[in-house]
Amino acid sequence: MEVVDESKLRTWLFKYRNFEITLREIMSVLNHYHGLQALQDTYVFNDGTPMELIQLNGTIPVRFKGAVYNIPVCIWLMDTHPNNAPICYVKPTADMSIKVSMFVDQNGKIYLPYLHDWKPNTSDLLGLIQVMIVTFGEQPPVFAKPANKEVPYPTNSFGSTPYMPYPSNPYPQTSYPGYPSYPPVSSQSVAAYPPYPTSYPGYPTSGGFGGPPEGISTQHGTIKDEHIRVSLLSAIEEKLMRRMKELFQQNQAELDTLRKTQEELKQGKAKLDIILSKMEKEQNDLDKNITLLKDKEDELDKAIERISNDEPIDVDDAVTTTAPLYKQLLNAFAEEAALEDAIYYMGEALRCGIIDLDVFLRQVRTLSRKQFMLRALMQKCRQKAGLAV
Repeated sequence: MEVVDESKLRTWLFKYRNFEITLREIMSVLNHYHGLQALQDTYVFNDGTPMELIQLNGTIPVRFKGAVYNIPVCIWLMDTHPNNAPICYVKPTADMSIKVSMFVDQNGKIYLPYLHDWKPNTSDLLGLIQVMIVTFGEQPPVFAKPANKEVPYPTNSFGSTPYMPYPSNPYPQTSYPGYPSYPPVSSQSVAAYPPYPTSYPGYPTSGGFGGPPEGISTQHGTIKDEHIRVSLLSAIEEKLMRRMKELFQQNQAELDTLRKTQEELKQGKAKLDIILSKMEKEQNDLDKNITLLKDKEDELDKAIERISNDEPIDVDDAVTTTAPLYKQLLNAFAEEAALEDAIYYMGEALRCGIIDLDVFLRQVRTLSRKQFMLRALMQKCRQKAGLAV
């Protein structure tokens, strides 16, 4: 089959809700089963609604009685996959006919317990195809149309015929306890099937392998060796198939557990990566702060050493400014502080009765006007010097 370009497949899956999951399952199926190919086509539902969907179209290999045959199938993926189960069909060619059974109706639609009990978190396309292979290995869904009814059908023609060449008589059907019958029986659906046989042709009876198996004709009451051999082979095939199903279910459960563990590990790894990145950033900030503190500590040590070695500093020299603007600012600040003290002591003199109220108000008004001018001058000096106002 032609391998679909992944970029084209991504374009087809653009409208699917779970884009990545669906793409991953399709690529896994195409890598395992090269007889299938992905196509985009229009699917028409029962109510006449059309929808552009992705289908897996082609053949799957099915082993039956020691030979491998290619069964043509078509698997339609809903746009909500994997939340809803796919819709599956058997697509017989012109020289095939559908064998109606509990798993396939006359239209070729496939009914399986795996589809009926589809679970979004545990079911996938690869498991569905594996269940189809096992089920169709027991009950083939198609048989070859005879060119002449008197000519027997060919057997084991793998390599020359891409499907199972079975006669049209019904193949014994196996019932699955606990699952509803497929397809459902109603006036609009397929007619009711006859009861499934409790024993299979070629299988031993309850009496053991010593008694004559049901469905095998005997002549004059004599059981031939070939009858016993067929019975033994059928019983072994039944047991092996049952063991294969048990192993598949067990491996599927283990695989689901491993997948869940892998997701948890990925989430834990992402959290650890975030924590490590934060710790690295904090470590870098701490290193910078430590370096800065060491530099400041060295500066303080040098300043202390210089001060302890120098002679006592004159207070007047210590406040000497380096520029005329700073000197003007210093003088204005000192004068404003002196006016503040003068106003305070004028208030104390009024309280003690040394001066009367008229003198107090007149002096305070004069001092306050001068104090306001000094504060305005200081603000302008600070603006010119680029200091905070």
